[in-house]
Amino acid sequence: MTWTSADIPDLGGRVAVVTGGNGGLGLQSVLALAGAGAHVVVAARNHDKAAAATDVVRGRHPGASLEVVELDLADLASVRAAADAVLSGHAAVDLLLNNAGLMAPPEGSTVDGFETTLGVDHLGHFALTAHLLPALLAAPAARVVTVTSIARFMGAPLDPADPHLRRGYGAWHAYGQAKMANYHFGLGLQQRFAAAGAPAASLLAHPGLSDTDLQATTASSGGAGPAADTFVTLTRRVGMSPPVGARPQLRAATDPAARGGQMYGPLLAGGGRAVRRPILRRWDLQRRVTELWDVSERETGVVLDVGAAMAARG
Repeated sequence: MTWTSADIPDLGGRVAVVTGGNGGLGLQSVLALAGAGAHVVVAARNHDKAAAATDVVRGRHPGASLEVVELDLADLASVRAAADAVLSGHAAVDLLLNNAGLMAPPEGSTVDGFETTLGVDHLGHFALTAHLLPALLAAPAARVVTVTSIARFMGAPLDPADPHLRRGYGAWHAYGQAKMANYHFGLGLQQRFAAAGAPAASLLAHPGLSDTDLQATTASSGGAGPAADTFVTLTRRVGMSPPVGARPQLRAATDPAARGGQMYGPLLAGGGRAVRRPILRRWDLQRRVTELWDVSERETGVVLDVGAAMAARG
């Protein structure tokens, strides 16, 4: 059976936070979650575009419960402020969908000096998740869904001695490294939830080949070379539509049968119905997860300690 957004159960009374909810797969996720009754926090860098996106959602679902929080994942101060805004309005958060991301931009740095792709796609989400832990742990069964990509195979696990690729930058390598970091983060977070006995789960999703504005943005930025134009053409011809491409992350977020540590993606990797996908490369998984955690806490100065957060709740 093909899983669609029509299979999402009633989410009335639930609070969901979606990063990058103003376009692409993020907007499709907001549409589906709000349509199922959730109160959705649209966390995005451009407030005006996010507000316009909420108008689109309300046009489809007039009774949608929405709010906008400004979030620039390339600035840890903005991440902290966004988390504070969410925490001030919500004692519990039932779903955090770490969806936003960049793909193969020119070499650059975030406000805090991180390599741009790693900073936005992983380190910003790492810090946001850590800051929102009190609200996630206050929910009866929260889920954190982190969006990775099959492009993780284009890179390599980050080098703790050079996570920002200062010894040699390649746009596609940086993207692959960041998506591998997302993969290890989602699995590592589940380990920590389980070890602490937390009432929360961490899952992964990847959208396969989905035709969104991500590819065009990559091509226009000029950092990814001629391959970017080829990628745009390919996705326009054979890529899944945004509503279909969003199904894996929505299934990970809402399917009652989904469990922590699982990953959802298209059946045929690049396309197809949203199904559970295998967790690969287990032989060095624990080492890579531990290295990622150490680097993430070192670089951001933010500690993501589920056990300590559980103890603080009493």
